[in-house]
Amino acid sequence: MYTKYLFLIKNCQYTYNGNFRLKSSFVINNGANILFSNNRQYSQKIQYPRNLDFIEKKKSVRNYAVAIGILTLGVSFAAVPLYRIFCQSTGYGGSVRHDIGGEKIQNLKIDRSRPIKVKFNSDVGSKMSWQFKPQQKDLLVYPGETALAFYTATNPTDVPITGISTYNILPFNAAPYFNKIQCFCFEEQQLNPNEQVDMPVFFYIDPEFCDDPQMENINEIILSYTIFFEIFNKEYMWQYN
Repeated sequence: MYTKYLFLIKNCQYTYNGNFRLKSSFVINNGANILFSNNRQYSQKIQYPRNLDFIEKKKSVRNYAVAIGILTLGVSFAAVPLYRIFCQSTGYGGSVRHDIGGEKIQNLKIDRSRPIKVKFNSDVGSKMSWQFKPQQKDLLVYPGETALAFYTATNPTDVPITGISTYNILPFNAAPYFNKIQCFCFEEQQLNPNEQVDMPVFFYIDPEFCDDPQMENINEIILSYTIFFEIFNKEYMWQYN
């Protein structure tokens, strides 16, 4: 009996935490189960750091995914104001003229030799529950002539929802000549449950449109609005959980 224990002591040694690990794979009598048991225990202790590395890598991937999600959400909230600044500074998508007074509008020279068909389009963001559409399919206008169009927005839900819209003009090179005197773009609009509103767009096409050689073959302009979900009343947030 003493010989058996002496053999075990010689062929095993302490690990860093006080457990035995096997120095050799000798098997003797009834000590075989003890030796193999210690061998499996040692194998598990070797694999532990590898499993720990895998867990750390998994945590890193998860953290990166969360960071990307937060960044995407931030960009989506910043997209509308950044697009507004871009349009105001470049004239892309048409411009809103706040410096147009009644006298200046009356003094615009109308060129009736170039009728332009203005078509109206509407789109709704993926998370927006509103119904949004133009009241007219198109209007025939002359450069220098003011025109009034309307879009209709409806909130068919049971909660107040705030939306905000962006716009663009097609073709792009006609955008600098498309001037909006009044519109609802880049402005937050809250609709109460089942509320419907008419949104006006007061605009004109600059008479210089006719003097631009690049506009010679352009007889149609598309005004397109897209309305996005902005926020809903926090008092009703529980209904979405």
